[in-house]
Amino acid sequence: MGRLTPTGLLLAACLAACSAEVPPHEGERIISVAPNLTELLYAAGAARQLVAVSEYSDYPEAARSLPRIGDAFRLDYERIVALAPTIAVIWDSGTPPEVRARLEGLGVRVVGIPTLKLDDIAVGLETLGAMAGTEEVAAAAAAGFRSEIASLRAEYRDRPRLKVFVQIDDAPLFTVGGSHLITEIVELCGGINVFADATALALPVDLESVLVRAPQVILSTDDGDPLEYWARFDGLAAVASGSIYRAPADLLARPSPRISRGATEVCAELDDARRRAGLAPGA
Repeated sequence: MGRLTPTGLLLAACLAACSAEVPPHEGERIISVAPNLTELLYAAGAARQLVAVSEYSDYPEAARSLPRIGDAFRLDYERIVALAPTIAVIWDSGTPPEVRARLEGLGVRVVGIPTLKLDDIAVGLETLGAMAGTEEVAAAAAAGFRSEIASLRAEYRDRPRLKVFVQIDDAPLFTVGGSHLITEIVELCGGINVFADATALALPVDLESVLVRAPQVILSTDDGDPLEYWARFDGLAAVASGSIYRAPADLLARPSPRISRGATEVCAELDDARRRAGLAPGA
């Protein structure tokens, strides 16, 4: 076994003091390194063990009052040591590998939650519930989430297909590829991501490539005004029909249980686009 650094010795002492004479699970001290993970932990019933969260953890309201440990790319490791966590929950597809390695080097157990598919969110709830000893709460949350997504799939399965461009940013123009969670949402609502053939999760694209793919719907999570940005291209079907929509980024781009609300909004917007295009939504 290698020598413990002063930081490691401090953490070991803190962990021993914090875990003495407490029941399993109740003695866990959990930190979250991404806002979506914070939401998952609360939904899974693990709020009592949560001692710190990442920046931008703004939901639920109670999360705003917890200590901050930086963001996924710039964690404050001295503060983490002082908080003596026993578990760090990371985002498998978003947390850099070096962050995991650093946390493990401090003696913190790291639990990775994948969120590449919608059902990963339900599985993540169950995983966190088992970790925190709140299985019943987590199972109920997971079942509710799966039910909401299944209802949307059933309702929109036979809708006329529309070509959709997902705009994440406009400077540079940025979108999502076929393996991104947002693509799955677009598809369950009866849409086709015009960049679904891209293998990257997210990617920059040039304006000409968007125009060539002729989207019938533009769905933006950008802070800017998508109507103003696209108005000059009145020959584009999405512009001609007025089928340009904004979606709150934290409801659509943040992989948490609230993404079902974002999916519901997207499905309603695609139905509106069908009406604008003269397509019967239920046809």
